[in-house]
Amino acid sequence: MAVKQKLSIVPSSTGIYIMKGPRERPIYVGKAKNLRARLRSYFQESSGLDTRKSVMMREIRDFSYIVTANELEALVLEANFIKRFKPKYNIILRDDKNYPYLKLAVNEEWPRLEVVRRIARDGSIHFGPYVPTGIMWETLAFVRHNFPIRTCRHKLDRPMRPCVQYQMGRCLAPCTGELSRDKYMEAVNEVKLFLQGQRKELLENLHKRMERLSDELKFEEAANIRDRLRVIEKAWGKQRVVAPELGDMDAIGLYREKQEAVVFILFIRNGMIIGQRDFFLKRLKDAGDDEVLRSFIEQFYSKEILPPLAIILPVQAELHTQRLWLSEKRGETVKLSIPKTEKEFNVLRMASDNAAIAFRR
Repeated sequence: MAVKQKLSIVPSSTGIYIMKGPRERPIYVGKAKNLRARLRSYFQESSGLDTRKSVMMREIRDFSYIVTANELEALVLEANFIKRFKPKYNIILRDDKNYPYLKLAVNEEWPRLEVVRRIARDGSIHFGPYVPTGIMWETLAFVRHNFPIRTCRHKLDRPMRPCVQYQMGRCLAPCTGELSRDKYMEAVNEVKLFLQGQRKELLENLHKRMERLSDELKFEEAANIRDRLRVIEKAWGKQRVVAPELGDMDAIGLYREKQEAVVFILFIRNGMIIGQRDFFLKRLKDAGDDEVLRSFIEQFYSKEILPPLAIILPVQAELHTQRLWLSEKRGETVKLSIPKTEKEFNVLRMASDNAAIAFRR
């Protein structure tokens, strides 16, 4: 069927469209609230397309489309098709990694902390993403040395002999069947407070317990708590604290020259920088900054990544559908905006400066 004939039967529905070049190969994938209007705009002589899409039109031999129930479905389907086919006229994010998280399995009777690369919707608490991974392994090692929760995967459905971790004072040994769950969960809560950066509450809890143990004449246990306090305070002193009031946030910097760009993302959790990553983008031609950021957000967060509560951007962009999608993925409202406060401007400047540095490497 000729292109003009196909255009006449395209529905005015939400969905994605696939532009095809020689050998039916997808060369561009897009989404539209109204497929008929969007596709007709491509094939009109006075369509006013930008240079990149005008060049693309010379290669198009056919097109197809898929109707979706709403714009959110279209966004997810578009990201999947771009990831699968890597069309030459789409902005492609070259990133096949799943980023690591620390998972505190508070949904289990005897929770443990482990490394995962997929977000489980099972009531667990996830901390991350950690990029580079060295920060994560250092954090995990620190927790295992200073907070006595289990590292094993045993079911603990019957009493067992404690392992060497108990003998080294690094596990309370719930496996013995002699430990109350309340006492164990006290240690789990300390791990949660540490990973969440809740300094004041954690230190107050440990001080109170140290004093209680001292009053009970349990001086050796009180001394252990004192030593842990010193180690924890020293560890926190080494962390890159931006501003506690920023909470969980990704700051996305952008630097461009001609048809190339670098997107640099800072992962800030509980006001602390826990990771960073840069992405080099090519063949942008006349794509605007808002289009570059929109494509980056859709492809990056389509991975196994839990979006933070706020994402700070260098330019204002129309991202209503993306905001709804990210909020649905997180289970809470996610804010996408340009910086509003001095602290937000500072972290965005840091991300943008690093984008420029990465571009020139």
